[in-house]
Amino acid sequence: MKSGTWLLRLALLLLFLGLLFGFLASFAYRLSDAKSEFIGFLTLRPLHVTSAYFGVVVGGLACVTFALQKETIKPLSYNLLNIHLSLWLIALVGIFYSYFTGDFGGREYWEFKPIWALPILISYFIFLLFYLKNAGSYKKWPVYKWMWFTGLVFFAFIFIENYLWIFPYFKEHLITDMTLQWKVNGSIVGAINQMIYGLAFYLMVKISGDEKMGQSKLAFAMYFLGLFNLMFNWGHHIYILPTDRYIHHISYIVSMTEWIILLRIFYNWNQQLMENRTHYYFFPYRFLMAADYWVMINLAIALLMSIPAFNLYTHGTQITVAHAMGTTIGINTMIVLAGAFYFIKPTFDSIKALKRMTFVFWSSQIALLLFLITLTGMGIQRALWQAGISEGVFGQMMLRSRPWMIGFIITGTILFVSLACVVLYLLFYSFRQRARFRLFKSI
Repeated sequence: MKSGTWLLRLALLLLFLGLLFGFLASFAYRLSDAKSEFIGFLTLRPLHVTSAYFGVVVGGLACVTFALQKETIKPLSYNLLNIHLSLWLIALVGIFYSYFTGDFGGREYWEFKPIWALPILISYFIFLLFYLKNAGSYKKWPVYKWMWFTGLVFFAFIFIENYLWIFPYFKEHLITDMTLQWKVNGSIVGAINQMIYGLAFYLMVKISGDEKMGQSKLAFAMYFLGLFNLMFNWGHHIYILPTDRYIHHISYIVSMTEWIILLRIFYNWNQQLMENRTHYYFFPYRFLMAADYWVMINLAIALLMSIPAFNLYTHGTQITVAHAMGTTIGINTMIVLAGAFYFIKPTFDSIKALKRMTFVFWSSQIALLLFLITLTGMGIQRALWQAGISEGVFGQMMLRSRPWMIGFIITGTILFVSLACVVLYLLFYSFRQRARFRLFKSI
């Protein structure tokens, strides 16, 4: 299936570029002039964010396409897929060209001009049509198909909401404008999570061979809890805005319901440890296992950040960045990589090659943990300074953060190399699925 394969290749390429630009940005962050030449932080940051963000989104869409291909007996609507892929390519070429030429015109996390958002939006409606034509009767949908459907619908809706700022009414009302902007940045992540977590459910069902798992009451209960959070959890992003207090209170209560998910993860911990002995060398399961552990860590951080007293100090610091990157890399990227391993089905030439990939896998997990710790350390330093607890001017605060910054660069380098090895291995193997591939023998 050429369109689905090329969609997955595009996702892997975007993930690699996200890693590369993030690696370069970690060095550029130390420069006194953020605008210095091409490698300036102000240029590299949107390149990094856009590549990583869209890598996860396109990766999820590609894996959904492969899943539909496996589950349907009729030919898929390839014309729709080709149009969908073409629109993504048009948007990405335009976005990267505008970044490279310094032609910015968007908002935070979406710093490209709104004109390049149009092909992305159209591509989503086309993919939604493709999905509905090939997903079968909704009466028989397992939980992951419902998650994919609601993820697609809500992403399109929130994506439109994201660009209401181009209308004069919203530009003229600052609080409304900021509320919408921060609300979108929170809720659109929930829409993406519906699609990515649906992929995780799909992989767990297929790996275990237990189809009933996708129809269980517990699975649907967790789905509705996630959908509930998607629609109402965004309020904790706007604690510092002077909006109606009931929005903050509802948001806080919704955030706290996520403890149910955390408790469920702990409950399954011992059972998962037993399963690890059976599935450990199956890489799709291994990356799912990693994502599960990162869910637990990042959910604990998110719940603390949802408490207004903590949010007041952590907002706008590297602690927020650590949570965002932990979620994007530790959870979403790991699930996309699990899906890529499952659908590409790479083989290893020898036990030695398998051990090398195992080493790369664990290097990436340890590096990510240390990377997030250094970001959190920098965030604590900044939070203390913002609260007036730490004395001195901004430059002195940055000097105190220097050891954390050095650790940030070192661990970021290890993370870049290890994850890049995995992504490039999958990317190159997708071009040579029927050939024996010896990438790691040259390492």
